[in-house]
Amino acid sequence: MSPVAQLTQGQKIFAFASMCLGMFIALLDIQIVSASLRDIGGGLSAGADDTAWVQTAYLIAEIVVIPLSGWLSRVFSTRWLFAASAAGFTLTSLLCGMAWDIRSIIIFRALQGFLGGSMIPMVFTTSFVFFQGKQRVISAATVGAIASLAPTLGPTLGGWITDNYSWHWLFFINLIPGTFVTFAVPALVNIDEPDLSLLKKGDWLGITLIALFLGCLEYTLEEGPRWNWLEDSTIRITAWVSAIAGVLFVWRGLNAEHPVVDLRALKDRNFALGCFFSFVTGIGLFGTIYLTPLFLGRVEGYSAFQIGKAIFSTGLFQIMCIPLYSFLATRVDLRWLLMAGLALFTVSMFEFTPITHDWSGRELLFPQALRGMAQQFAVAPTVTLTLGGLAPARLKFASGLFNLMRNLGGALGIAGCATVLNDRTNLHFSRLAEHLTPANETMNSLWPDLSSVSEASQAAVSQLWQLTLREAQTLTFSDAFFCIMLAFAVTTVMVPLMRKVQPPQGPSADAH
Repeated sequence: MSPVAQLTQGQKIFAFASMCLGMFIALLDIQIVSASLRDIGGGLSAGADDTAWVQTAYLIAEIVVIPLSGWLSRVFSTRWLFAASAAGFTLTSLLCGMAWDIRSIIIFRALQGFLGGSMIPMVFTTSFVFFQGKQRVISAATVGAIASLAPTLGPTLGGWITDNYSWHWLFFINLIPGTFVTFAVPALVNIDEPDLSLLKKGDWLGITLIALFLGCLEYTLEEGPRWNWLEDSTIRITAWVSAIAGVLFVWRGLNAEHPVVDLRALKDRNFALGCFFSFVTGIGLFGTIYLTPLFLGRVEGYSAFQIGKAIFSTGLFQIMCIPLYSFLATRVDLRWLLMAGLALFTVSMFEFTPITHDWSGRELLFPQALRGMAQQFAVAPTVTLTLGGLAPARLKFASGLFNLMRNLGGALGIAGCATVLNDRTNLHFSRLAEHLTPANETMNSLWPDLSSVSEASQAAVSQLWQLTLREAQTLTFSDAFFCIMLAFAVTTVMVPLMRKVQPPQGPSADAH
């Protein structure tokens, strides 16, 4: 009898919940610092450019290790890799909270992302080993909810912690759950055995290529908007390295006998489409998490905690939709639930487009509520449709690639939104400024003589400049939401291309 078969249903649920907790804190830490970077920079006497690396370093390290998790779990086994990841994540969280300067926290954040990133895809894999039939649908709903809910709640929780305690506690809160996961998972999660012999025949060239490809790509996407993309020499170098390494990695993945990432899984239509849907969902999920706090901070002048309160409704409505999704998922074709979720996300982005400078949490409530519901119905069915039809032997590698696509979509979404904000703000400001001339009747009614250099005139012109910039920024945020809306509208009509997947009864865990 396999170790999984010896577990009671309660033990399986407890083990799965423990792994979900590890996944939650790993995903939460992507965005938990986003609303508090100014406080971290102030506490460590660092500028805005350096402080941005507190988030960038974590993202780069995590995005590199996620696709490697399938191979690493075969080498060390799922339970010991998960335990080591949780232990490393917990230790580096402690070091982040104790950081003494900006360099130290950047190094510790990179280690935190790399050591904790493996926990994310392993939860997807284990859910298909522990549960069959309708229980898989519920477990997929849970995993999907965590995958989109944790980053959404990050700014809210981070803002509250920073306002009420200090930025150090953004990291110290991981210590108790991280320690619990470190000891709970190896006690119950015994679904495979380590195979250290794989280290000798590991695809080390493939590992090097994927690290260069993803690391340089993430750096290019994160830093590109700030340095005007290819006009900066460093961005040009990382872009070229990423492109060359990416091509070589794909060649290696398709030709190596034991590739580190199973690109051949993309031959399966559902898996290929599911990875694309995961990519677009990442654009929407991380793009909106980036845009909404930025709008409230720049245009409305909200504090970190006020931003957190204003966007909390997204997570609340997503949680409320979990029981409804679980009920429908066992009765309705998952493709139509996915299509409904993507369509609802499209509508929610459309509801963001009429945004004005006086929008607050009240005006944001309805579009954010739609987005929260959309996230649940867009992410959860994608998990089942994409991974549910794969053989257990391929599931580990495929899960890493599937999760990678969501994070890559998030990186591209944030970079794209940042570029739109930079370029379109200048355009809108120029167009608005064209009408703010002495020949304009409204201007003449405001100041009799704009040519004077009195302090009153200078103050009035300065105030007008600020108002024009505010309106230009508001129009730009509307443009960014519109771009995300278009991406989801196109994706929605592609859902019927997927094959129907029945809630699988699945092979036994021995096959894994």
